[in-house]
Amino acid sequence: MDARLNIFASPLAGKALKHFTSAGKALADSALPAATQELVKIRASQINGCGFCLDMHTKEAAAAGETALRLAMVAAWREATVFTDAERAALELTEQGTRIADAAGGVTDEAWANAAKHYDEEQLVALISLIALINAYNRLNVMVQQPAGDYQVGQFG
Repeated sequence: MDARLNIFASPLAGKALKHFTSAGKALADSALPAATQELVKIRASQINGCGFCLDMHTKEAAAAGETALRLAMVAAWREATVFTDAERAALELTEQGTRIADAAGGVTDEAWANAAKHYDEEQLVALISLIALINAYNRLNVMVQQPAGDYQVGQFG
């Protein structure tokens, strides 16, 4: 499978994605737990069908010590007993924030309140920003049909 266009060779994409990368670095350095960040990226990427991001973030999470069981259970997090209450709240917010067009009201007050029980305001800013950012990456990769499977841990820095 080949991508519809080579996004990595585009000077304009390079300029735009530099800002995505800067935003991602700021979020990675936030107080939102790194494991939660990877779970959020994986769940949004599953929903959006972004193989490229799934490849990247499952490999990065595994390299950071995430267990195979937890990685396998992300798609079924509601039934899985391997996630903390805080992670479950983040995953719920991720699903609702990713599927925002599917619900007339967007993110429910209940999902927001549950996340707010586990994360302070700065962590919530990081969480919602991360959800928005991974959704942007997913959409870009899905539109160009970016192939998946060849990602190497640390490939993008």
